[in-house]
Amino acid sequence: MLLDGKKALITGGTGALGKKLCEIFAREGADVAFNYLRHEARAAEVVKSIEAHGRAALAFQASVLDADAIAAMTGKIADAFKRIDILVNNAGTTQVLPFPLIEESDWDELMAVNVKGPFIVTKEVVRRMIVQRSGTILNVGSIAGTRMLEVPVHYATAKAAICGFTLSLARELARYGIRVNSVVPGMLDSGVAANVPEEKVREYLNYCAAGRTGRPEEVAELAAFLCSDRASYINAQNIVIDGGL
Repeated sequence: MLLDGKKALITGGTGALGKKLCEIFAREGADVAFNYLRHEARAAEVVKSIEAHGRAALAFQASVLDADAIAAMTGKIADAFKRIDILVNNAGTTQVLPFPLIEESDWDELMAVNVKGPFIVTKEVVRRMIVQRSGTILNVGSIAGTRMLEVPVHYATAKAAICGFTLSLARELARYGIRVNSVVPGMLDSGVAANVPEEKVREYLNYCAAGRTGRPEEVAELAAFLCSDRASYINAQNIVIDGGL
């Protein structure tokens, strides 16, 4: 198994991609902790999917923007698992709005969840990884932040920030044996892409070599590999999985 014996924290564990990340990481041998914002029933389902693979599961209702809650959550995970080997910054949000209609509050919300959230969670987890002298961090980006596409400007800007966050963090943390990468999905068939207008989906498919949207489990499979020891020579990379654009 790719992640046999590893201890992982995955943010946004009840979303379309988050659920698959939790399930596949557990299938590959990791004990998995995750946070969620409001969907208790979905969180219970994710716990069951982790435990179905014989792995330990921990679920926490906490916002990635609540630094005190994140600190408390991280402490409880460390107490239960004794260490945190993997962090996946998956929690995120978007809005489908044209630029002239974006309000300052809309801009601030997307920057907070998609950029400040990973900062808060990573800062808390990294302190423990530095003591361990090991760890793997995987950020979830988007092609919205790397390609010239007709996507919400505030979302694209936030996801572009994740690329820079990944590169700079990888350089700083290399001295502690910590790897940092990001996975950059194209359009998926669920999750944040669910609100994309049909004409935009057709346009995407017209240029996508695979001729289809991606599936969350395909991204999760790549994520599991990138977080494994088999990917030990992959660092500071923003790895695209978009079907070929």
